[in-house]
Amino acid sequence: MIDKQDEKPGFKRLWPTVILQRTVPGHDEANRALGRLILDLERQHRDLTTDYREDNLLTMENPAVAWLRECINITVRDYFAHLGMDYDINWILHGWANVNRFGDYHDYHNHPHAYLSGTYYVQVPSRMEKLKTRNDVRPGQITLYDPRGAVNMNAIKGDPYVEPEYTIEPKPGMILLWPAFVNHFVHPNLSKQLRVSVSFNVMLKWSEAYLPDQA
Repeated sequence: MIDKQDEKPGFKRLWPTVILQRTVPGHDEANRALGRLILDLERQHRDLTTDYREDNLLTMENPAVAWLRECINITVRDYFAHLGMDYDINWILHGWANVNRFGDYHDYHNHPHAYLSGTYYVQVPSRMEKLKTRNDVRPGQITLYDPRGAVNMNAIKGDPYVEPEYTIEPKPGMILLWPAFVNHFVHPNLSKQLRVSVSFNVMLKWSEAYLPDQA
């Protein structure tokens, strides 16, 4: 479904891929607390970023984590409301911290077994190293890819399918949410400053109410 205001007589927008991007208000103090917590956790567990299935950060009893958990839940509810999914949907969150140092990146992937996926940005480098690199590098940014393979192969100027990817430059306090099947790539951090984020999955608690009506 799409917003009614997006519809025009005779036109249907099929197979939309909705991405939610917003900046959470009042994030500064929470980000400082989250940053301290995540770096402390990493000192205890050096594989914190790659061993993401080990623990669920979003179940911790911590004021900053509770704040983030509520922000994510609000964002998920807004996402469903935007799509017109106005019935009871129950989910659980699984989250993990990412600490990216110079050269660290996350390869092209998606998130199986989840319905939605997202990232919250705690700390983003403010300066990059002066390197002799190509001018098209996108350090520390995240790129999401059109899930319909090769849909852009015949696109022309003005066609909304001309670009098979969408790249976002993160900022502290930004939260992103997208369908979990969407492949994405986190470009290498080319700064000596840390890039700290919390990734999460939204997993549905199954209900017969989720089944669509049959024609």
